[in-house]
Amino acid sequence: MRQNRENAHWNGCQDNAAMAAVLRDMCEGSSEAFDRFYSHYVPLVMRIACRLLGDRMEAEDVCHDIFLEAIRKGRQYSPDRGSVDAWMAVMTKSRCMDRMRKLSRTVVVHDAEEAERFQVEPGPEEKTLVSMERRAVRDALEELPEQQRNALVTAYYRHRTHRELAEEWEVPLGTVKSWIRYGIHNLRKSLTRRGWAAEGFGREEGGG
Repeated sequence: MRQNRENAHWNGCQDNAAMAAVLRDMCEGSSEAFDRFYSHYVPLVMRIACRLLGDRMEAEDVCHDIFLEAIRKGRQYSPDRGSVDAWMAVMTKSRCMDRMRKLSRTVVVHDAEEAERFQVEPGPEEKTLVSMERRAVRDALEELPEQQRNALVTAYYRHRTHRELAEEWEVPLGTVKSWIRYGIHNLRKSLTRRGWAAEGFGREEGGG
């Protein structure tokens, strides 16, 4: 079993190195590399975009933008920040979020039948993206000073208020608020450096 996992990891590294090379060639102007890169990633980008936007025409527009962005930003890609798959998935999600905010779309569910229609089981791409996001957050949390990390984890994931933490830890309320405020700031910086948007940590929670 362990040997199988090691082989899978090695094969994954080789596949990513190959696609990273294709990305570099594409950015150098190779039309052959572009065709290969496009054919490899268009299913991933379209599935994520279609699922997030719920509109194929909008998804096609996003898909077009993503590959232009890949050409523009491909030289900035670094394997240290994750796989090419993850890089493309993050760009796709970010562009879809921007598009949804711009369109200010609101889905109104009128009845149980319509509600059921909108309850779509997450696809493998979304599940993979969520898993990568969680891993990125865990890694970013590990970089925080211990007090900031403990304050964030307890406030966000255990739903404790600032006052409850201050009383439990026997520290001033202002100290807890400072740990959380600086923790959020440092977490966002770390996630941005990795290419992720810290959407869930844009404001302080657990106040009071």
